[in-house]
Amino acid sequence: MGAQKATLNIMVGGAKKAFDLALPLLKIMGKNIFHAGDLGSGNGAKICNNMLLAIHMCGTAETLAMGVENGLDPKILSEIMKNSSGGNWSLDTYNPYPGVMNDVPANHDYKGGFLNSLMLKDLTLARNLALDSDSMTPMGKIAKELYEEMIEQGFNDLDFSSIQKRYLE
Repeated sequence: MGAQKATLNIMVGGAKKAFDLALPLLKIMGKNIFHAGDLGSGNGAKICNNMLLAIHMCGTAETLAMGVENGLDPKILSEIMKNSSGGNWSLDTYNPYPGVMNDVPANHDYKGGFLNSLMLKDLTLARNLALDSDSMTPMGKIAKELYEEMIEQGFNDLDFSSIQKRYLE
């Protein structure tokens, strides 16, 4: 969907000359295109970005659920956090709580979007990268475990924002 709308963020690794040659084609699919460095750097950047996205989504879903369980309206709480220090992409662009935001998977039974199985793949790659480089990533490890639970529960074909279901049932 992002490629069709030309809204992808694309991270590329390789020689600068090759990147410059490919740039016109990449612009057909993406709005933000980054030359991340040498060969493999684009993949590393994507893995790091998606690990942070998973951490944001897990934290956003958990926080919204806690707010609702304590009598807060998820729309009002989302608005407060969006405009305060808790603001993040998962909250203001891809809200995981049903009924808060139009045209996001949360309002379509979490169908479409970036699948849990793909997020788990990226979190596994991130975990392997962290282990290979002796990087300390405890929050990434926890996010990976949460998405493993989603897969075990049979939610592999739902959007990754369906992590919210963990707190709704």
